[in-house]
Amino acid sequence: MQRKIKGLFIVIIGCFFVVSCDSNAVFDNYKSISKGWHKDSIASFNFKAPDTIENYNLYVNLRNTNAYKFSNLFLIVELDYPNGKAVKDTLEYKMAAPNGELLGTGFSDLKENKLWFRGFNKPFKFNEEGQYKVNIQHAMRNNGDVNGVEYLKGITEVGFRVEKAQK
Repeated sequence: MQRKIKGLFIVIIGCFFVVSCDSNAVFDNYKSISKGWHKDSIASFNFKAPDTIENYNLYVNLRNTNAYKFSNLFLIVELDYPNGKAVKDTLEYKMAAPNGELLGTGFSDLKENKLWFRGFNKPFKFNEEGQYKVNIQHAMRNNGDVNGVEYLKGITEVGFRVEKAQK
């Protein structure tokens, strides 16, 4: 009997590794957000360019709960290159369907969103070797307000992901 349990344990662990392995992921990291994402808080990610030959897809990953009350999300995303060049974008993402249901994957009130940053309409290559840095900050405002939302509620984690593009 003990041999069967040991064998079952090995099969379960093996399945876990097969399911959890993602051969396309080159970099995938998250930062936790507690008590709301402050408007001045920047999630920063440092990573080394995998190579300068292949094409890559870059994503902003978010985990949010039903406490997120907006249908969209504005982010300021900055990509710092090794030579000192920086590219900064203000991006808008759709976060809810017209009926108010939050988009993303997940069965409970926690949803995960994989949002395109680079590579969706034009192949992205790391044209410089070395360390890159990505800074992500929210830029949400209530309608009619000049000042930003001080604490954006419902965002639990902010992440950044680099994947090798499919050929």
